[in-house]
Amino acid sequence: MTEHLLRLDGVGVRFGGLKAVDGVSLAVRPGERRAIIGPNGAGKTTLFNAITGVVRATSGRVTVEGRDVTRAAPHRRAAFGIGRTFQITNLFPTLTVHQNMEIALRGLSGRKFSFFGSAVLSDEEHAAAERALGLTRLSGRSRALVRELSYGEQRQLEMAMALATAPRLLLLDEPAAGLSPAERVIVADVIRSLPATITIVLIEHDMDLVLSLVDWVTCLSNGRFLAEGAPGEIRQNRDVQDVYLGRARPHA
Repeated sequence: MTEHLLRLDGVGVRFGGLKAVDGVSLAVRPGERRAIIGPNGAGKTTLFNAITGVVRATSGRVTVEGRDVTRAAPHRRAAFGIGRTFQITNLFPTLTVHQNMEIALRGLSGRKFSFFGSAVLSDEEHAAAERALGLTRLSGRSRALVRELSYGEQRQLEMAMALATAPRLLLLDEPAAGLSPAERVIVADVIRSLPATITIVLIEHDMDLVLSLVDWVTCLSNGRFLAEGAPGEIRQNRDVQDVYLGRARPHA
């Protein structure tokens, strides 16, 4: 096992003259729970997109378990063990929970482009789907249409779809966004209960929530690395406080 499951070295993403991510470096150990925080426009989701290949890093390097994936396509990175959820739910509302799980599992299957493969999940795939639904507290909801689920349940389903593919690295982009307080408690409990074999990196604006879920925090500002540390250290960090509260630092 490599010392770091995920490593970013000077990663930058440029859109024309805009540097959305500007030379970010970080290293995440296997089994770690890491948060990426920062105000709106800090580059957090763009950084996730660079890790998963949704956008191509224009500088720097992305490595997963020592493998350079900087130029790899998104489906190749998924095959290397990267799972991901999005800020906005990315589901098929007119299909059932089970059918959405089938689609997620087919994405990594060699049968996905085949006209001759069976449309039915194998016993192994079915078991993976049931395990993922159990982890996300959706057991017994397989036959429900997605549009009939609460928004919180839809967020749980998106996590289940990512978990069904057995990722070693799971990226969660604002998993509690738009949820009621009760739904936030459920999603937080789901995240806490995930196996230690899954390395988790998450983006979340609710500071109290995120600092209760992780053991290490990286803060970005204007696309750049600002600070890093344990939750207690980040809570007390003056630079982080200034970025979030908009306070001007007094001149020395």
